Amino acid sequence: MKIRSDVMRIYQSMHIWTGIVTSLVLFIGFYAGSLTLFKPQLDSWLTPPGQVLPQIPTAQLDQLVGQVLDQHESAKAGFSLYLQDAATSHSPIQWFATDLGRELHLDARLWQGTLDENGQQQTLQVLPSVVAELVDYLHRTAGIPGTLGHEHIGIYVLGVAAVLYFLALVSGVIVLLPSLVKTWFALRRQKGERRFWLDAHNIAGITALPFHLVISLTVIVFAFHDQIYAGLAQILDDDTQISRQAPPRLTKTYELQQLLPVGRLLETAHDLAPEFKVTEMAYMGLQGPKPMVRLALFNPDRLMRGPISDYAFIHPYSGQLLNSTLSPGEAGLWGRLVASFFALHFGSYGGDWVRWAYFVLGFGGAFLFYSGNLLWLESRRKKRTKEMGMAEVPTQSRSCRVLANLTVGVCLGSMAGVAVTMVTGKLLYARVDNINHVSMAVYYSVFLGAIAWGFLLGPARAAIHLLHMCALSTLAIPMLTLLAILLPDSGLWPSTAPGTLGVDLVALVCASCFGYFAKIARKRGLEGPRDSLWSLHSGPKAPCLTSSNRVGSRQ
Repeated sequence: MKIRSDVMRIYQSMHIWTGIVTSLVLFIGFYAGSLTLFKPQLDSWLTPPGQVLPQIPTAQLDQLVGQVLDQHESAKAGFSLYLQDAATSHSPIQWFATDLGRELHLDARLWQGTLDENGQQQTLQVLPSVVAELVDYLHRTAGIPGTLGHEHIGIYVLGVAAVLYFLALVSGVIVLLPSLVKTWFALRRQKGERRFWLDAHNIAGITALPFHLVISLTVIVFAFHDQIYAGLAQILDDDTQISRQAPPRLTKTYELQQLLPVGRLLETAHDLAPEFKVTEMAYMGLQGPKPMVRLALFNPDRLMRGPISDYAFIHPYSGQLLNSTLSPGEAGLWGRLVASFFALHFGSYGGDWVRWAYFVLGFGGAFLFYSGNLLWLESRRKKRTKEMGMAEVPTQSRSCRVLANLTVGVCLGSMAGVAVTMVTGKLLYARVDNINHVSMAVYYSVFLGAIAWGFLLGPARAAIHLLHMCALSTLAIPMLTLLAILLPDSGLWPSTAPGTLGVDLVALVCASCFGYFAKIARKRGLEGPRDSLWSLHSGPKAPCLTSSNRVGSRQ
């Protein structure tokens, strides 16, 4: 396929600059997004066993709810029930004093309840760790603080980045089209390190292209859904408009004693989706004009439109089905399309196989942005070498040095920050008054410290140090489990469930990879081109180069 050279240059420039502008925030979004796929497992790993009360049979939930509502005023606004056969790591009933939404509330304490052997309620108030929520927050906002209206600024930033990211994908495919068939799976290391990185970058991008297109489009929808829905409402007929509101609900007020039995609500859910299992029942607005209970419906073999499940919304006093994500067809073509986008973004279909595939693809996406920056910096090095000639070792431009420092600091700092936060979150849980304030301080200290370290030492040395930090902090995750087994009186708790053991195993694999990458970075720093930003012979602490070895050492 032949494309005119001037057209090719336009698309190449578009691909390069859209990629560079968005690479850092999208790296955090993809890396954190991969971890968010297993958010319940992360939460379980960080939760001490003593903070989860024993489950009870479903038939006893009504008795538990009645006792809790009689004795705890804070539960009357709303609470959540977790069913015994749902294989969750939650107590039978949980509630907060206020509605938390999706914000990070560092001081919010969680009430939990169960029944003892005598049928009497047993309650416990705990301060849950927000580390898993912090990872989800990084996925949605890249960690950018602040709000604009009712939405986080970071969500809008990621939305704009997703638009540019989509342009980068399209332009990258066009640039690669002439050689796509011939070089798709080629990894040509013998042609130089830059060619190897370029081939790896192209393989990661083209192989996962459908995944990247879906993610970019869904992030745009999530970030600008208010604007998109408002615009569509102006151009679509009433029958095809996207319905953002649930069907009209009853506005009559009720007494809490009139709550329908749990079994009755479960029967309604079973009639709606007999092949799904109810895992959670979240009661909301019980004393307001629009009460409802949201039932989480789980079936790993079906396409689910939430992060983990589908949902049915039922009136808790009348039993009326208010809404359901199982029937997006009722909202028309656009409703079905948006519902499918949700499932495709979350990977909530096909069971654990698809989740693991999304996990790997998410890491591949992070690699795509990191390698893209490396490729651009390497191309600038060669251009700089030609401009300055062979009389001296060329120095890279200030913009290149800044981008290299930010690439190392932001990318490696975010990964190290998450790992260190997980370790301190478990290690210090019982030793501080509020672990959540510590966790937030630790993450942003490590993240900002990594960026400062990059500017202080230069990208070559900082990359090696930060990769070692990533390796050691990630290795500490399974080591804490081993320490808990060897020292049961240490205040730590071991991972025993399959999900939490999976966290340890993945951390062990990642620690090995980080260690290997640090070794590769050091080798390249010592043996690679001396005019490279990644050379250990350049930068703030570089050894002096004599005039005899300046020219001969360059490639």
